[in-house]
Amino acid sequence: MTGILVVTHENLGQALIDSAEFILDAKLERIYFISINIKENADDLHKKIKQGIKKLQSGKGVIILTDMFGGTPSNLSYSFLQEGSVEVISGVNLPMLIKAVSIREKMEISEAAVMLVEHGKKSISLASGILKGSKRT
Repeated sequence: MTGILVVTHENLGQALIDSAEFILDAKLERIYFISINIKENADDLHKKIKQGIKKLQSGKGVIILTDMFGGTPSNLSYSFLQEGSVEVISGVNLPMLIKAVSIREKMEISEAAVMLVEHGKKSISLASGILKGSKRT
């Protein structure tokens, strides 16, 4: 099973995991979060992410979900990118996390990462556009 590491500013990762567990009514396995406080030393933060990956590694790889492209959680996580082993996706949202949990046993990590990016994008919608009958805008 592919591990999922959620690396975000402050406690967003924990909140996403808690919300996913609530919605799925299940305790999720092989998922972990790292809360990034940008006032912490970068080397210490890097070590936290490395330890998180090590904790989740089982031979099926680890997908790191970060909150925002260009932010500290993403920038630190990119250094661990290893195609087919560790994938990093920026812009995590709750539908993406729930999808990640549901597909991680069914797909190889690279294929799952591509699907998660598409699913995350499709889960964003403009309510007024939907109410007017247009597609997700």
